[in-house]
Amino acid sequence: MNLRYLLLITTLVTACVFPSLSLADESQQVKTYKAQCDRGELAGCSNLGWMYEKGEGVTKDSFQAVELYRKACDGGNAEGCTGLGVMYEKGEGVTQDSFQAVALYRKACDGGSAEGCYNLGVMYEDGEGVKQSDTDALNYFGKACDLKDEDGCKNYARMKKER
Repeated sequence: MNLRYLLLITTLVTACVFPSLSLADESQQVKTYKAQCDRGELAGCSNLGWMYEKGEGVTKDSFQAVELYRKACDGGNAEGCTGLGVMYEKGEGVTQDSFQAVALYRKACDGGSAEGCYNLGVMYEDGEGVKQSDTDALNYFGKACDLKDEDGCKNYARMKKER
């Protein structure tokens, strides 16, 4: 029997016999993030909010996600502000509000969130919640790129090329 075939069979059997391994890992993550959040570690609140937003390891619950993101953001966690901004932009767990999304993305970007800067760039480029401004969009895509956001870099390059 060739080695490649044996590895394939072993992988398939493991996946069939132990399908709950990833669920157990997710359950442990939920417990870890909840404990961190309860201790006031804001990254734990933000991470747990993401799990509730996406339904990863827990039942999807937009309202719970909003509460956790808000706790993280109010405490100064930039990723929590980004998550909360996404919820306002989409209108999930809260009334859709582009203006509030922009304010949260700005707070997130100022706090060093690459995704917050990128999302703010998109809002400026599309004129959602702010007056449309290619100059501001370029600025925020540039900040996102500086923070190592690949999409920020792509959009920055695209907009520079279009000028």
